[in-house]
Amino acid sequence: MQYDKDVISPATRRENSEDIGRNASANPTMGDVIARRYSRRSVIRGSLAVAAIGAIIDPLALIARNTAQTKEASSFEFEELGAGSDETHHVANGYRADILLRWGDKIFPGSPSFNSASQSATAQAKQFGYNNDFVGFIPIDGANDRGLLVVNHEYTNPELMFPNFAKIENGEVSLGRYTKDLVDIEIAAHGGTIIEIRKIKSNWHPVLDSYYNRRITAATEMELSGPVAGHDRVKTYADPSGKKVFGTLNNCAGGLTPWGTYLMAEENINGYFNGRLADGHVEFQNHSRMGIPDAWYDWGSFYDRFDVSKEPLEPNRFGWIVEVDPFEPTSIPKKRTALGRFKHEGCETVVSPSGRVVAYSGDDERFEYVYKFVSKGVYDSSDRMSNKDLLDEGTLYVARFDVDGTVDWLPLVYGRGPLKSENGFMSQADVLIETRRAADLLGATKMDRPEDIVPNPATGKVYVMLTNNTRRTADNLDAANPRSENAFGHIIEISEPDGDFTSKTSRWEILLKCGDPSIAHVGATFSPSTSENGWFGMPDNGTIDTDGRLWVATDGNSKEKTGRTDGLWAVETEGPERGRSMLFFRVPIGAEMCGPCFTPDGEALFLSVQHPAEGGSSTYEYPSTRWPDFDPNIPARPAVVVVTKLGGGKLA
Repeated sequence: MQYDKDVISPATRRENSEDIGRNASANPTMGDVIARRYSRRSVIRGSLAVAAIGAIIDPLALIARNTAQTKEASSFEFEELGAGSDETHHVANGYRADILLRWGDKIFPGSPSFNSASQSATAQAKQFGYNNDFVGFIPIDGANDRGLLVVNHEYTNPELMFPNFAKIENGEVSLGRYTKDLVDIEIAAHGGTIIEIRKIKSNWHPVLDSYYNRRITAATEMELSGPVAGHDRVKTYADPSGKKVFGTLNNCAGGLTPWGTYLMAEENINGYFNGRLADGHVEFQNHSRMGIPDAWYDWGSFYDRFDVSKEPLEPNRFGWIVEVDPFEPTSIPKKRTALGRFKHEGCETVVSPSGRVVAYSGDDERFEYVYKFVSKGVYDSSDRMSNKDLLDEGTLYVARFDVDGTVDWLPLVYGRGPLKSENGFMSQADVLIETRRAADLLGATKMDRPEDIVPNPATGKVYVMLTNNTRRTADNLDAANPRSENAFGHIIEISEPDGDFTSKTSRWEILLKCGDPSIAHVGATFSPSTSENGWFGMPDNGTIDTDGRLWVATDGNSKEKTGRTDGLWAVETEGPERGRSMLFFRVPIGAEMCGPCFTPDGEALFLSVQHPAEGGSSTYEYPSTRWPDFDPNIPARPAVVVVTKLGGGKLA
């Protein structure tokens, strides 16, 4: 095996790429808006008083003073888990966390058994994929103990997947040379898994002989639908129709629709393309705005469609939301282009009082934007099939967060404002293919890496996870916004008026600024009753449980950065305990916490543990953990965990 010290792992390339920030517009950042909205005087009075005091007085002193009087006020009932960092997972006392599905597990009765030393694309296409992220549970016939588990497989870690493919030199990992066989395995390991699961007595199990089971890969046939379908800018040599696409890439978070379909969000698509376009090529600026090509993988050396010098329009066929009908395993997934093209972290939907469906999505890169789509048609709960194309027609909006606490939702509609021919937009298809540039021109607010956006249908609130932005400059520093580099992220709460998620004007507040509240200059704003285990950094995914409470999963905590691994925290959003956070579950070293999802009765919680052992000098042969098998002959394996309460009953 030949190694190249200059070839770094896709995980490292991904982290470096996300830190770039490709938005060169002069639009104000969220930091600018926060600083202007919350003057020093407004911080010291009113709703942000606790945050201001916490920046001056040691927050641990506040915790000691207030914990006793507020402890019983929490709406969450569980003994908080201790934060830390080690090789395995941990859950709060009184709960059990069982491994449900691991990379390589069988999906069908005839699937081959997992053998990491002898992998093949044929085997992987019949096994659970790699790096599970989003998890959704769709009940079958309304049951709480039987349903379809839908899971995204975001990306691959070749240094952890393949034997004898990576080596360590001077503490750095060098990768070997790709072969077509290895590329084909990675293609099969991407995409998603749909599998029936059932609860038998107190244990959950996959049902391998279910009619519904399916693997979706980066080679699965898909259809472009909506305004972009058939447009010249998505026609390729292989597909002159501009409607047929093979595969979906980098599916991070996702969502479920009210009519029981599964939404896969295509995020960092830039990493899959190599080659070079001439500077004067008509797509050069468009591709540059998306960071294409970035060549995390070497797929373009074996497949022309991933080489932009050979198929320059292929990248325009990725970066969409993909809708899959999990109840029809032979159905063709559809890329719903009306929802825009960017690096979608997820796509969470909610039905408005008028019956129209609203889908929220964040563009997961520093200085990018927050979006929502409002369907033209209305949801019909009595006729599932009548809703099948609701996401093909409607209006896409981008958010501008104003200093008076309002959110203006700006329509991304061809012919309105600057979205006209003089700026290079000749149709709605152009607006959607270049959603980022269209949002630039509308003056949207540049955010600190928007990830999951979670609507709460019971309260009309929407929670925006902003993971971090280490490129915010000292120009934004003031008493209310004390971090010149937002290393730990924050959460914005949007209030939709009267629960009308279609509203074009909303209100916004900061729910949390994250990080260690015992370090004054960090400026974290957790409730004073938050314990030393309860704070977190880098919010990523979220979910609302059956009682309308917010749970937050994180991405980026580590022993080096925060002294703890990533995990799942329960967060109070209402009442006197607003801003209090409690640790419920934590992942093994190197892993990210993704995809929290409850069953409708609240008695089971599904969690994605992604890329255990990633980072540092970990390789297949020498990983930092061998979770979850802890077998010296088996590498670390991403897996879905199911959490239940000892003795049964509702969680927390």
